[in-house]
Parts: sequence; C-alpha cells; structure tokens
Amino acid sequence: MDLVSLSGNLLYAAFILYLIATLFFGATIRQKDSKVKKKGISGNIAITITILGFLSHFGYFITRWMSSGHAPLGNMFEFVTFLGMAMILAFIIIYFMYRLSFLGLFALPIAMLIIAYASMFPSEVAPLVPSLNSHWLYIHVSTVAIGQGILFISFVAGLMYLIKEIDQSKRTSKNTWLEVILYTAFLFIGFIVITTVFNIMGYKATFEYQEGTQMVTTEYHLPAIAAPNNGVLITEEVMEPWFEAPTWMQGADAGRKFNTVIWSVFSGTIIYLLTVLILRKRVGAALQPLLRNVKADFLDEIMYRAVAIGFPIFTLGGLIFAAIWAQIAWGRFWGWDPKEVWALITWFFYAAFLHLRLSRGWHGEKSGWLAVVGFGIIMFNLIVVNLVLAGLHSYA
Repeated sequence: MDLVSLSGNLLYAAFILYLIATLFFGATIRQKDSKVKKKGISGNIAITITILGFLSHFGYFITRWMSSGHAPLGNMFEFVTFLGMAMILAFIIIYFMYRLSFLGLFALPIAMLIIAYASMFPSEVAPLVPSLNSHWLYIHVSTVAIGQGILFISFVAGLMYLIKEIDQSKRTSKNTWLEVILYTAFLFIGFIVITTVFNIMGYKATFEYQEGTQMVTTEYHLPAIAAPNNGVLITEEVMEPWFEAPTWMQGADAGRKFNTVIWSVFSGTIIYLLTVLILRKRVGAALQPLLRNVKADFLDEIMYRAVAIGFPIFTLGGLIFAAIWAQIAWGRFWGWDPKEVWALITWFFYAAFLHLRLSRGWHGEKSGWLAVVGFGIIMFNLIVVNLVLAGLHSYA
C-alpha cells in the first residue's frame, strides 16, 4: 500500500473511532448517579478510543507529509483536517484537566463535521504553490490551527451552557437565536450530504466564462442553480442554470462556490426541518435533557480557560507569525487582505471577551454567547473568506 492510500485509510479510521467514542460518551450522559462505577468505565473507554482515533489522525498527517515531501497544510483539505486534529487534541487535554465526559458528546461530533467538511475538497497530493514554499507555512498555519482548536473548546462549552440554561419551555429571543446557531450545524450536514450524493453520481457540468482578458472553464459537481457571471454551459443534457452569480462576487470559481452555498442552505434546511418534525420540538429543547446532570459552573470555567489558553496561541500564529511571513513574502507586514482583516477581527473579539470577563464580570450566559459568536467568526474566516472573497490567500 502506498503512503497516499495509507494516509487516507488512517484518516477514515480516525473518523470511525471518533464516532464510536461519541457513542460511549453518550452512555456516560444517560447513566444516573447511582451507576457512577459503570459511568466511569464508559468514560474511560470513550477517552481511550478518542486517543486511538487521534493517533490514527496523527498517523494520517505524518504519512501524508512523507508522501508529499512537505507539511500537509497547503490547501483547504489539508488545513481543515489538521484543524480537526487540533480540535480533538484540545478536547483530550481539557478532558484530563477536568475529567468531564459529557464534553465529548458535543465536542467530537462537531469536530467530525469539520473533518467531513474537509473531505469535500480535492484531496490529491500536489506540490506547494511557490508562495507557500516556506518553513513559515509550518510555523504560521499550524500555530493558527492549534489556537483555533483550543478556542473551539470554548465554543463547545458555551453552546452546552446556553442549551442547559436557556428556558426552552417558551419561545423567546434567546432560544430563537440558540436555535439559529444549531441550525447552522445542519447547513454543514447539508453540504456534506448533497456533495457526497452528487459525487457518487459522478455529476459534472462545465461552464465557460471570461475572467479578465481570458476565457476560462469551471466544472460544477452540483446542478447549476447559479451559473458563473456571463458563463455559458458547455455540457449537454444537464440542468440549465436558473440565474447567474452576482457580478460583485469575485475570485476564482466564484459562481461555482456561490452555487455550492445555495445547495448547502437548501439541503441543510430540509434536513433540519425533517429533524424537527421527527423530534416534534426544537433541536435545543431536545438536547437540553442530556445536560440535566451537568454543572453550569464547570462549563463556565471551561469557556474561560479555553480562551485564556487559545487566545495567546492564536495571537502568536495569526498575527505575529503571519506578519513576519507577509513581510518576507510580499514586502509588507499588513495589506488589508480579507484574510488579514478577519484574523484581526477575530483577535479583537477574543481580546474583548477576556476584557469583559475579567473587568466587567461577564460570566455565565454572557460568556456563553461570546464564546459561540467568537467561533462563528472563526468559521466565517475559514469558509466565506477562504472560498468567496478574493484575496492573496485565495490559493487556499
């Protein structure tokens, strides 16, 4: 077996192990206090399987590095899979600090969604583009991912806090916004499901359009609801597009990316509505009983500790190392590139989180909302800024 195939199999094995570990973490939630011994056994099994999954995940990273000759951090597939690994590592560290098994029931599925999201991007091993061929790739990108992985734990604890503490018995603005946050997770699921279905079907549609002074082609793997601006469909016997992507959407394959967003929203909304129909209640209301025995104070402390650890690491990688590499590569440390701007917004937000927490006493629910919004900013940077907005980081 060659190293590329081995790395793919190790990543798949890690995903399966994370799924099995989630089931065992779920068993610790279901068991009552009278079954403490059995609960401890389930938790030990769950964290052991999680560690095995992480080792398999790390094995993927090493074997892919060996097969490509460079750290696998140079495109969306590689970065997002590394981010998923950083999330799992952060969870394992927090688990041994606090021994809170219930955290795994929420952290692992969300990390698995991130890993599944990565699998939707081209996974072929390819040489680095010249602008990435630097040792700063390893330093900058890996540090950013580790910092974001730790901040992810703050998001998980904050989300759990809000689900537990917000009154789900009546409709209020708070539980409406909480439900909107949970709904966005279904958009990820919708993206993964719809992309997988049409990939299995082998769907392809080619468009030709003008980019600058050249005519270029782009290949759609989902039926074209939105065609490229001024694009012409070349492939025969496929669905005709309904409209063209807006002219303000710039960058490579902007129309195809916009089309993917439309399909993700459509399929994710359908899955969400079916889930609510089956549960016969809001998703937040269905999850709340799982957290009945969880102490809110523990969740509040985890929120703070994760930001206190993750923020300095993100500062180091996302601002300091990034500025040094930008100076070396482009002759300036700052250039108002969309990626740079949103990294700075992320930094300011978490700085405000710590200031409000330490100086203004924003604990509990207020911290929970901040933790959730903060990770939303990170996801916006990862998805929208990387895939939709044009900039110097568009190669990602």
